[in-house]
Amino acid sequence: MAKFGVGQPVRRVEDQRFITGAGRYTDDIDLDGQAYIAVVRSPEAHARITSIEVEAAKAAPGVLAVVTGAEYAATGGNALPCGIPMENRDGSKGKNRLRPVLCTERVRHVGDNVAFVVAETPSQAKDAAELVAVDYQSLDVVADTETAAEPGRPLVHDDVPNNLSFDWEYGDRASVDAAFAKTAHIARLRLVNNRLVANAIEPRAAIADFDAAAGTITLRTCTQGGWLLTDILAGTLKIDSSKVRILTPDVGGGFGMKAFFYPEYAMAAWASRLLGRPVKWTGERSETFLADVMGRDHVTEAELALDADHRILGMKVETTANMGAYSSLFGPFIPTGAALKVLPGVYDVKHLVYRVRGVLTNTTPVDAYRGAGRPESIYLMER
Repeated sequence: MAKFGVGQPVRRVEDQRFITGAGRYTDDIDLDGQAYIAVVRSPEAHARITSIEVEAAKAAPGVLAVVTGAEYAATGGNALPCGIPMENRDGSKGKNRLRPVLCTERVRHVGDNVAFVVAETPSQAKDAAELVAVDYQSLDVVADTETAAEPGRPLVHDDVPNNLSFDWEYGDRASVDAAFAKTAHIARLRLVNNRLVANAIEPRAAIADFDAAAGTITLRTCTQGGWLLTDILAGTLKIDSSKVRILTPDVGGGFGMKAFFYPEYAMAAWASRLLGRPVKWTGERSETFLADVMGRDHVTEAELALDADHRILGMKVETTANMGAYSSLFGPFIPTGAALKVLPGVYDVKHLVYRVRGVLTNTTPVDAYRGAGRPESIYLMER
């Protein structure tokens, strides 16, 4: 009788083509007549944009378009959504600040998008992007997770006091305090989960192809789930989601980082509609190091209360989680709801209170990567 049921092995079918070089990744795909994008990124962690000069870039060989934040923002689709915002402990709404496709007045992390160039070849686009002259007025920077919310620190967004995006809490603090009052032993621990940068086999890439006659857009990109991107792309283009098609070739690794909609996808789609031809963007290692969402970046203080027989009575955990300069798609949920799912681990923790302060800093946004909040909780509990 053939094997059946949950847990039986499933024979892999893709290995042969991968180990013989027959994989088909986004950058392997070329469409007839496609143009190419290069992105102008900020060298400043925090600065006002006082002027942008694009005439030299527009006059460069092969250039088809140079688009700045002011021009793109006029479309009304310049802000990428935060999908799971958090409420504060008092029931009020947190302060999410959304990632722009292109910055208009201010850049908030090194690598923030300022403009993009479309040209006939990749080298022409890159050469022209270097001709875009941006004048910056440097501003004070906050980058340290632990101190970002202290009074007097530079503000990433002027309307977010103390850089505090949210102050979230789970649990009955009174019951935990009562458990701690009966304790015989208290174990205390301070942990730093450092920031991680993704480094996928294939850097992110995208090819957008707008069909003017049908009013539809096809986006080929190495995503971890095309359906997630459909509504976001529709929102950036101000079209119905039924007009959007997402195709995912071989992904080339991601571990969460490729699950999200990124500004470059909107740029490619917008440019394809503008020019009436396919437009391709392939990220270079140096720029995706700055532009891809990152992981972790938490500072945690924890206390574990035990009775005389070393049974757990209760636990208090307080985490400061760095959101980066903007609230990413799932960013606020990762250190809160996602981490909470496994925080007690396999242990009998009868009373638990878990508080997370999400802070904004002049760094690349943080989101789901390699376990998405759960590894931090497991690390804490096992330590």
